[in-house]
Amino acid sequence: MLTVLKNVTYRRLFAAQIVALIGTGLLTVALGLLAYDLAGQNAGAVLGTALTIKMLAYVGLAPVINALAARWPKKRVLIGADLIRAAMALCLPFVTEPWQIFVVIFLLQSASATFTPAFQSLIPTILEDERDYTRALSLSRLAYDMEALVSPAIAAVLLAVVSYNNLFVGTIAGFLFSAVMVAVTVLPKVTAPEMPQTSLWHRTTWGARIFWRNRRLRSLLALNLVVAAPTALVLVNTVVYVRDVLHRPDTDLALALACFGVGSMLVALSAPRLLDRFGDRAVMLTGAALIPTVLAGTTATTVFGVPGEEWWLLLGLWFLLGAANSTILTPSSRLLRDASTEETRPYVFTAQFSLSHACYLATYPLAGWVGAVAGLGWAALALTVLAMIGSAAAFLSWPRHIAAASAEPTLEEETVEQPVGKLA
Repeated sequence: MLTVLKNVTYRRLFAAQIVALIGTGLLTVALGLLAYDLAGQNAGAVLGTALTIKMLAYVGLAPVINALAARWPKKRVLIGADLIRAAMALCLPFVTEPWQIFVVIFLLQSASATFTPAFQSLIPTILEDERDYTRALSLSRLAYDMEALVSPAIAAVLLAVVSYNNLFVGTIAGFLFSAVMVAVTVLPKVTAPEMPQTSLWHRTTWGARIFWRNRRLRSLLALNLVVAAPTALVLVNTVVYVRDVLHRPDTDLALALACFGVGSMLVALSAPRLLDRFGDRAVMLTGAALIPTVLAGTTATTVFGVPGEEWWLLLGLWFLLGAANSTILTPSSRLLRDASTEETRPYVFTAQFSLSHACYLATYPLAGWVGAVAGLGWAALALTVLAMIGSAAAFLSWPRHIAAASAEPTLEEETVEQPVGKLA
């Protein structure tokens, strides 16, 4: 797997990704403790609202920004986004009211909505060989798991000697390091065809239309909902489980989040072999079947409890949810690459970024507000039902035998030869 790091350009971008995500992981822990400091037992509602605002930025701005910045130099886009994220993270230690969290998070995540799709769409151009690209996806998944594993571990150590506000310094450093690494990297020059005269709306929705025409990508849409359910439960309500239900110290919040990351990391490490042997469909739909089952177990544990064992059950369930999530998330970009051309790739990756995060618009407030008003058991049950719906839709949308994705039409072909009304 590590042989892919022989590519100097990918190695530098991967280093930037790892450090930025470690900083983001510190932000996750610090933000949870900041919300608890400001809102107490209503911290779940504050986090749910903050994460919903994050999703609004992702869903509403990512396609528009991509359409506007499609012709901008990728390096400038990535560096500018990193600098904005660092500036917003600098504001968080001075927050004193929940509404201030919401404003800062919106601006920070708007920059992330610019950075992430642009970064992801570069990797298939850098690594054209399919096996190398699959290894890169596994490494990328591992990098994301660093946010849920190494970052909480670092946070646990730091929290023993400093206050949580100091964790934001690590976030700022991560974004600045990412900007520096991008600046010193020679990115490939992609000479896309001349852009025909089309409306902003047409370019903004192009990726979504490609999704709707491809059956495997329609299945991926449903799988996005499956993944969003456990992610919302873990990110929004772990702090409430740990502090308010189990009455455990701050460091155990980091440990619980780390278990989620360990499960995901173990699957990501074995993903290249699993995908070579079983293929995308078998691996991803296995995760789609497992997630609702584990969520149902979480619901039962929350409602009925097991005296003296709640903490260990929580860690075990979080581990399984992380592993199941990774079976879907790790291979997902392979589907995007197969369903796109060099010209359409930024739009397809941006559509996945936006549409996947649209699912969190349902799951984050559900986890936060239902948990705060009706209790954690009802929140877990609601998320279980959503995961079951998504899993059923994924199985129905992705039959066993389906032709390989054909190349999508270029923007000019679609505009001139196939009117949008006939494609919808």
